[in-house]
Amino acid sequence: MNTERTANPLGEAKIPSLLGKFAVPSIVAMLVSSLYNIVDQFFIGQKIGELGNAATNISFPLSISCIAIALLFGIGGSSSFNIAMGKGQTIPEEREQAPYYMGNALLMMGVLGTLLCLVTQVFLKPLLLFFGSPDQVLPYAIPYTRYVALGFPFLIIATGGGHLIRADGRPQFTMLCNLAGAVVNTILDALFVFGLDWGMTGAALATVIGQVISGSMALWLLGHCQSISLRKKHLAFRSRYVKRIMSLGAAPCTNQLSMMAVQIVMTKSLKYYGSLSSYGESVPIACVGIITKINQLYMAFIIGISQGLQPIVSFNYGAKKYCRVKKAYLLAASWGLGLSVLFFSLFQLIPRQIISLFGEGSEMYFTFAVNYFHIYLFFTFLNFLQPISSNFFTAIGKPKGGIFLSLTRQIIFLLPLIILLPLPMGIDGIMYAGPVADCMAGICSMIMVGLELRKKQYR
Repeated sequence: MNTERTANPLGEAKIPSLLGKFAVPSIVAMLVSSLYNIVDQFFIGQKIGELGNAATNISFPLSISCIAIALLFGIGGSSSFNIAMGKGQTIPEEREQAPYYMGNALLMMGVLGTLLCLVTQVFLKPLLLFFGSPDQVLPYAIPYTRYVALGFPFLIIATGGGHLIRADGRPQFTMLCNLAGAVVNTILDALFVFGLDWGMTGAALATVIGQVISGSMALWLLGHCQSISLRKKHLAFRSRYVKRIMSLGAAPCTNQLSMMAVQIVMTKSLKYYGSLSSYGESVPIACVGIITKINQLYMAFIIGISQGLQPIVSFNYGAKKYCRVKKAYLLAASWGLGLSVLFFSLFQLIPRQIISLFGEGSEMYFTFAVNYFHIYLFFTFLNFLQPISSNFFTAIGKPKGGIFLSLTRQIIFLLPLIILLPLPMGIDGIMYAGPVADCMAGICSMIMVGLELRKKQYR
């Protein structure tokens, strides 16, 4: 028994191959997840136009809420699980507790997903107005969001369950779950939006059906784990396990909630300052909605790397193999830097060609979009640092550091800048808030990780 545990590949295999094994499926899974929104945006943009694109942006905070819940219990559960399995190399009692982390994480995702669905159905119109929907966008946003909300429990289980499946050592199955849902979503989008002319409702139904398929596959896989046996008793609510899960999942969850807060303030600011500019209310909201989802494709690579890093770091930190922890972080950061430079180049060189993929628009529409790419996303080449570093602290069981880093870009820097800079600069101030926040968050990440890796156990 002890011989088998010592030979666990997370603690023995070469770091580059191990990171590739976990990061590549994670990247694919994140890309596929991002494609849910991108595919809807493409078909809606081609069929309905600017107002349809604006409607999907208005409902986006609810999708972010789902991801926040999924990461709270998905990353929190997987980090707790892997740390327990790592400690279980020398302390058998720790290994026995690992299934309870997985079971309680899955339970909470199902309960909160159902609750969010019900709240959205009951308070739909007030929520959309609170998110900043212009009057002309509301008729498109209401039917789209009403149907999309039906898939919230499955979206949360598919996303959060994917982290648990990855923690079980099967990252390729996480990828397959997301890929199956995305393929179905794409096919049904073409059928419902263009073939049957169902418009926003058709796009929403295609998304929900894809999410149901992904979530159902994740549930089945979690019922057939390879490293543990997940039984009914592990699904019973235990407060001590839930508290531990939430403490380690707080950083990525906080990051998503911060994004939601920024999204709401951003939309309201774009609506207000857009009405005072030549762009009008809807053009900035539509452009930013599309560009945000395009930027998510880039972030899918970065977050995929950080998620691939998590089980490696958690296990080796639990097993006190600190040199492997340091080596894994530095390798993940180097991969993130290379990808960030690539996407920075694309965003700066061909922004109009990118935005043109999502339908036609006025010249004002393209002017705003190009400016937003050039200014708001200027520090894309630094944006790998904050998510990888935040997840690193969570993975080593130091949630306070992870939470702080997750707050730096969105809440500590970006949110105040979105409010303050437009006062003297108008709508351009919103654009310049982005690069300032990105730069400051990158500096904070470098300082905190540098201080952590200089500790003697990493040498």
